[in-house]
Amino acid sequence: MIDGPAPARRARRGGDAGAATRRATTRRPGSAQKKDRTPHPLLAVGIDIGGSGIKGAAVDLRTGAFASPRHRIRTPQPSTPVNVLPVVAHIAEMIRHDVGRADLPVGVTFPAPILEGRTMSAANVDDAWIGYPAEAALSNVLGTSAVLMNDGDAAGAAEMRFGAGRGHRGTVLLLTLGTGVGSALFVDGRLLPNTELGHVEIRGKDAEKRSAAVNRTAKRLTWKAWAALLDEHMHALDRLFWPDVIILGGGVSKNADRFLPYLTVRPPVIVAELRGDAGIVGAALVAARAARLHLPPVRKATTAGAAGQPATGAPIADSATPQLVDEPTEAK
Repeated sequence: MIDGPAPARRARRGGDAGAATRRATTRRPGSAQKKDRTPHPLLAVGIDIGGSGIKGAAVDLRTGAFASPRHRIRTPQPSTPVNVLPVVAHIAEMIRHDVGRADLPVGVTFPAPILEGRTMSAANVDDAWIGYPAEAALSNVLGTSAVLMNDGDAAGAAEMRFGAGRGHRGTVLLLTLGTGVGSALFVDGRLLPNTELGHVEIRGKDAEKRSAAVNRTAKRLTWKAWAALLDEHMHALDRLFWPDVIILGGGVSKNADRFLPYLTVRPPVIVAELRGDAGIVGAALVAARAARLHLPPVRKATTAGAAGQPATGAPIADSATPQLVDEPTEAK
């Protein structure tokens, strides 16, 4: 009788221990499951079609930093849709492989006004693009809905949210200097699309034939001589729009100290922060808006992540988020 209850007590102790073990075991998968629920970085793909190159990357929409390697392929010649579209698809596939995701929104820029998904001009690409249903064709080759946008507008949107345009109200004019001259015009953070101010006439010529960055190298102009042409272009735009500030972008902006001292235009001239990558960032941003992704407050990129990893950073004020003219103000 004395020993009778002992096995029961041992059994209960063993049962309690087993239950504790089972409880511990069930917590471990729960912890792993919680870790798995960590949200993906907020990413979108941006691809920038230019007259000399087609480039793209995944973009961390919290910071504007690249979340994948930047891929660039020379624009095929002739630069017809049938030649360019497969290059865009190839770049998109490389980006998807880099980040391990095929579900990202895709935005594409093009050097022309865009109306109802059609490219309406072809200043620096083949004439076959004029009136071409490019947005539908891009969506077909990419296997997902693509958003098409004027390249200058995309660069402007990126600079206004992530770069040199942040905090600027009033009238902001951005010029991108490359194979041509792209433009974007914002009033209190709202975009007036398809301005194409590289094509105003100066001395009987398209302004960009004189002030585009490629003109300096093609004609072997000194920085001072080329700056005089650019300055004349900006004076003409100042007389038309009276901007509060002008932002100069494009790859040549990395050499801004070589030509800024020669500019005499009235409004302050500042250098784009995203430079030649603004089109990629802006394309991704516009694609995210079209997909109705919630865009969190902008974070300042502080560290460059490894390939496929977004940069990290702390939130900063978002006082001049650009809006399309037909888009309601985004709730913050």
